[in-house]
Amino acid sequence: MKLLAIDTSEDACSAALLLDGHVEERFEVAPRRHSELILPMMDSLLQQADLRLGDLDALAFARGPGAFTGLRIAASVVQGAALGADLRVVPVSSLQALAQGADFDGGGADKVGPADGGLAVLTALDARMGEVYWGAFAADAAGIMRPLVDETVCAPQDVPVPQVKVSLGVGSGWQTYADELRTRCSPTRIESSPSMVHAGAVAVLAAALYDEGHGVAAEQALPVYLRNQVAWAKS
Repeated sequence: MKLLAIDTSEDACSAALLLDGHVEERFEVAPRRHSELILPMMDSLLQQADLRLGDLDALAFARGPGAFTGLRIAASVVQGAALGADLRVVPVSSLQALAQGADFDGGGADKVGPADGGLAVLTALDARMGEVYWGAFAADAAGIMRPLVDETVCAPQDVPVPQVKVSLGVGSGWQTYADELRTRCSPTRIESSPSMVHAGAVAVLAAALYDEGHGVAAEQALPVYLRNQVAWAKS
């Protein structure tokens, strides 16, 4: 499997190349520099591996939710690259990628599914306007994070909580709305600093999703915002 993945859904910008199970990644926290950095990152990875876009099996991107401008940048870049190289695209949930890349060290539970009484990853990104982008995931037997609830944008005190014994909270929303989410979810542990989406995790998920038939044509590689309203009026 040869797959190139990108992410510009948060302040970080990253690209990753997956070659036969090995992932090489470029990652930089660089707000408002996504459009400047993402193409050179992609080119660097391909050159290092002595590959061209046409040599790949597919492209992938974090399709959201996340920062509106960043999601549009990733979708535009991956659409253009896929059209030029006649490649399929795998859109990947940024919340699912956040869960896939979560740090399980010291979590006190194995990375197994909730049916085994194992660990669920509760992902929350700060959506502003008093809300969070929310998802809940658990790993299958192959280590791929699968959703336990539907992704949503809502007030932190209203997030849907799966019935699990052990949970890990990750993402910027856990810092912004720590009290509300702790009260609602009572997580076993919260990552001390907010983890971010990485293209490497997007690539791992995309490979599994591609094998399951979730690749789409370039024109169908669209952002998922979860929210239509992007601002509110000030009185």
